[in-house]
Amino acid sequence: MIEKPDMLDFSLEEVEQAVQRLGQPGYRAKQILKWLHKGVSHFDEMTDLPQAFRQSLNEQFQIGRIQILERHHSNTGDAIKYLFLLSDHNIIECVVMRYKYGNTLCLSTQVGCRMGCRFCASTINGLVRNLSAGEMMSQVIEVNRELEENGERRIGNLVLMGTGEPLDNYSNTVKFIKMVHYPMGINMSYRNITLSTCGLAPRMIELADEGLPVTLSVSLHAPNDKLRRFIMPAASVYPIIDVIEASRYYYEKTGRRITFEYILIKDLNDRKEHAEELAELIKGFPSHVNIIPANEVSGLDFRRSPERTIQRFIRELESRGVVVTRRRELGLDIEGACGQLRRSRLTGRRNQRYER
Repeated sequence: MIEKPDMLDFSLEEVEQAVQRLGQPGYRAKQILKWLHKGVSHFDEMTDLPQAFRQSLNEQFQIGRIQILERHHSNTGDAIKYLFLLSDHNIIECVVMRYKYGNTLCLSTQVGCRMGCRFCASTINGLVRNLSAGEMMSQVIEVNRELEENGERRIGNLVLMGTGEPLDNYSNTVKFIKMVHYPMGINMSYRNITLSTCGLAPRMIELADEGLPVTLSVSLHAPNDKLRRFIMPAASVYPIIDVIEASRYYYEKTGRRITFEYILIKDLNDRKEHAEELAELIKGFPSHVNIIPANEVSGLDFRRSPERTIQRFIRELESRGVVVTRRRELGLDIEGACGQLRRSRLTGRRNQRYER
């Protein structure tokens, strides 16, 4: 049996083409997208469409859904971790982070990851497959639905920083970013979207040329190639100077200040000379460094730097004119870091699938 195309994967242009093939006017596409992004599960729920047209949609298309498998609330109430079951029985995760200014969703772009960063739980079992644009959209839709049912605010900011490297799934990621921006749907401002990358320099340049002014967050985690290649094997492909130049190009094309992520790992990248080298590396264009105390992951040897070392590192950067923030740590008690909950669920299984 051939599976029907999932309309949640469709861009506005693709929905318009489908509508016109069914003999309907083009404006029906915006009506359909409004319903899809509101979270309907069946075409029959689209009550402003003609009944015969709804029947045609049912015959030719489906509305893919992901299922909430687990949810974990942090003890402090500042985070919710979701584990989702996909239609092929793979599982992914995302996190809602509650801030005073609103709710942020950190979502996944791949099932697993192949970048190999040594500190990250997401990459331990490798890459299984890319997520479609519709599967990324479904994470937003399902979380919004649950938040609204509980009387909470919808998601106001998106961070593509969950499981996976967004730029390794480039076409689906860019398609999703455009889709979530549709005024008739989620209507997310590009400026409220952050994309995190471990530094795929050619893709960073390609993204700059897309004309989508999302915030780019670049994972450096080391101030030189030797150390960075040890921490992040993917860095062997793109020298750090290429990553910096791609970051500079992104700023010049979009006007968006670059965020450089830097995980502090005890006795590895947290010394005074590392701070000095980092400050020298990134000078010359608007950026800031986001310091992240390492999350300690079972099975990995890396440990977070002591608090006094973290504070000293921040002071060293600030003394050299670097704008520094420290990431607020949310959801530590619910395995909030990328890939931790999914890995816990998969521990002991022979493959990457969750079987009900």
